[in-house]
Amino acid sequence: MKKEKYINEMIKIFWVFIIGSIIGYIVEMIVGFVQNGHFVSRQGLVFGPFAQVYGLGILVYYIVVPKIKGGYVKIFLVTMVLGGIVEYLCSYFQEVLFGTISWDYSDLWFNINGRTSLLHCTYWGIGGVLFMKYIMPFIENIGKVTKNNYFKTVTALFAIFMIFNISVSSMAAIRQDERNREIAASSNIDAFFDKYYSDEVMDEIYENKIEVRR
Repeated sequence: MKKEKYINEMIKIFWVFIIGSIIGYIVEMIVGFVQNGHFVSRQGLVFGPFAQVYGLGILVYYIVVPKIKGGYVKIFLVTMVLGGIVEYLCSYFQEVLFGTISWDYSDLWFNINGRTSLLHCTYWGIGGVLFMKYIMPFIENIGKVTKNNYFKTVTALFAIFMIFNISVSSMAAIRQDERNREIAASSNIDAFFDKYYSDEVMDEIYENKIEVRR
């Protein structure tokens, strides 16, 4: 029984991440259109409409927000801080691992190393309130179908796809960083990524990324 409960919770967590990533992609595409007057690719992985920083943020919401007692003001304040931490860490690890960043808030007041800012933390806080009010009830409905074997099969297949997607995305980004640092291909895998995930391809997928000198 405990094992079944654990599996069902992991399925729910997986779909919370996926839903958050898709919502984030939609939000980013809208914001990009408003800012630029045309659509700009804001996807976080090479395949599919996913912005995983939002997926991680909503996953943190899912774990923490239901435990917050004290109404929407407290939810706003807590998620404001948590969202800023998630955003900062995602930017930091992207720079360390791939030599790029996807946003820079250095021109905004009260920013922290350009990785997050008071304004964007406020957005995260608003998102936390909206999450609790509108998205959490929907997520709870997912729990009603996690016991369905068909749903479990679909989840397993999609999880395999996402593992593949994240792996290819990471390897392609690492290889582009190596090319930027003039590191020659040293294996067939490097040659594969040089051929199929060239700088032109990667720059088209990640239009908003900024290379960081290392």
